[in-house]
Order: sequence, then structure tokens, then C-alpha cells
Amino acid sequence: MTAKKHTGRESHGTFEQSLKRLEEIVEQLESGTISLDEVLKIYEEGVTLSKQCLAELSQAELRIKRLQKDTKGQFELLDGERDE
Repeated sequence: MTAKKHTGRESHGTFEQSLKRLEEIVEQLESGTISLDEVLKIYEEGVTLSKQCLAELSQAELRIKRLQKDTKGQFELLDGERDE
């Protein structure tokens, strides 16, 4: 079985696709069957993907924190923080 070669500069699409690629990278690293050069390449790709995923999660968390119920029980997304 030949491993797909990826560079750290490729776009992996959605958060879910990036997470799936990270899982593939972990499996490849744990297998111990790839060369040191390839280990370094996919490790670098993994670090890049990890940072991208963390940034997306942080953005999602901020949106959730800004989601508030209005007086009628409906949810609204606030543009900024509200003083109460």
C-alpha cells in the first residue's frame, strides 16, 4: 500500500476533512514504516493542520458565546459583547 504524499501547503477543505487527514497522519507516524524524510514532511503538515483546526474551533466557540436569548426566548447572534 502506497501512502499519499501531502504537502503542508495543500488545502484540506472542511474542518472534518482536516481532522480526518490529521488522523491519517497519526496512523502513518505510529506505523513506523515511513522514512525519516517523510516523517518530517507529514509531521510539519500535521502541525499546520492542527493550528488551522484550533483556529476554526476558537472561531466557533466565539460564535457560540455570542449567541444569546432575547426577551422572547429567541436566539440572536450578537455583533459584540453586551454589558448587563
